[in-house]
Amino acid sequence: MALRAIGRVESPLRDKADAPRQGDEGAPDAWLVFEPGVAAGLRDLVPGTPMLVFTWLDRADRDVLVTHPRDDLSRPPTGVFSTRSPDRPNPIGLHLVDVLEIDGLRVRVRNLEALDGTPVVDLKPVLGPER
Repeated sequence: MALRAIGRVESPLRDKADAPRQGDEGAPDAWLVFEPGVAAGLRDLVPGTPMLVFTWLDRADRDVLVTHPRDDLSRPPTGVFSTRSPDRPNPIGLHLVDVLEIDGLRVRVRNLEALDGTPVVDLKPVLGPER
């Protein structure tokens, strides 16, 4: 299996302690900066579109299998596959964002809680009536 980054996050969030738990909990606007080799894949994006951004949470602890949800020690220990914890064997981030602006290989989005420099591995439109 081979996974490669197609871009990176540019965000004012630089430290895990400063990042909100979820994007809709106060995440600042951020830029997705894509590699030139994937430019053709961006050609039909339009502002206002809800998208799913998949990231590789490169600063996650890949040895964690059990965690306290939201790092709240008053909550019972829970298997990571029942949580949204970034610490997990394969730290794939899933982020629901809205496209705000497109500038060449740069796409500005709202509600992205990923840290600056986080690798982007995919981008997909949200389907269905939920949005």
